[in-house]
Amino acid sequence: MKKTALVVMAAGIGSRFGGGIKQLEPVGPGGEIIMDYSIHDALEAGFDKVVFIIRKDLEKDFKEVIGNRMEKLTEVSYAFQELDDLPEGFEKPKDRTKPWGTGQAVLCCKELLQEPFVVINADDYYGKEAFVKVHEYLVQEHPDQGKLDCCMAGFILGNTLSDNGAVTRGICQVEHGSLKKVVETRGIVKTPQGAAAPGPDGELVPVDAGSHVSMNMWGLMPEFLQELEQGFGEFLSQVEPGDLKAEYLLPTIIDGLIQSGKASVEVLETQDKWFGVTYREDKETVVEAFRELIAKGVYKEKLF
Repeated sequence: MKKTALVVMAAGIGSRFGGGIKQLEPVGPGGEIIMDYSIHDALEAGFDKVVFIIRKDLEKDFKEVIGNRMEKLTEVSYAFQELDDLPEGFEKPKDRTKPWGTGQAVLCCKELLQEPFVVINADDYYGKEAFVKVHEYLVQEHPDQGKLDCCMAGFILGNTLSDNGAVTRGICQVEHGSLKKVVETRGIVKTPQGAAAPGPDGELVPVDAGSHVSMNMWGLMPEFLQELEQGFGEFLSQVEPGDLKAEYLLPTIIDGLIQSGKASVEVLETQDKWFGVTYREDKETVVEAFRELIAKGVYKEKLF
């Protein structure tokens, strides 16, 4: 069986959460955080290594809350996402404080990954089904088509909305199980009819709540890191001077590889309900959701 890694992106600032470190907020009955459940599900599915992407200033707190515990269960490595970790010839803009995005986050792992891997957000709960399906995809042999073989856990938009505010989702066009296009869509809100997002004039336009969406759960091969590295320099060279918020984002990167014929992405549909702590008001909803999952026997009260 191939070795496979779980890559957890946990370097986000969490500004919408009110300034706290939302990835480290306890939500389980024993003080578990969302990452505990994701790592539990990944190890159960067969992943055998964890790489945490964090900020250097979070290292001490992060290890105390989760890292040191996980090192007793599986192989653990750390990658540090820093604003000045840029290709030769580029410098961080003086006033830039926002991270460079999920593409740069995964690129920080280039020295740590020699095996197929799945990428997830630290503050999202994905459910068991997605980890099983992505792991099965990663350990299979794939016919050589001259393209990067990738997969994506395809969540249903209606299962991924917050009751407490707008969210950003990669809305996907899927044909015969393959991802054809992904459009990063901001400001999606839950409505009585399902979902809506701002149109060109700012007014809300209905969005199909049955659409597949990317929740940044990608199954990738180590060769993908070479494309990330090449693309990051190209991205930086196109950032307008004074733009302090431009981000190198996985959905946009992968969509570009699809459109250029460099990658094929299989969509692995999951009916599991996503939940996460985007806003502080989401926390109680997440705590209650884990209570219900424990009551149904999906998890033991003592997780590990």
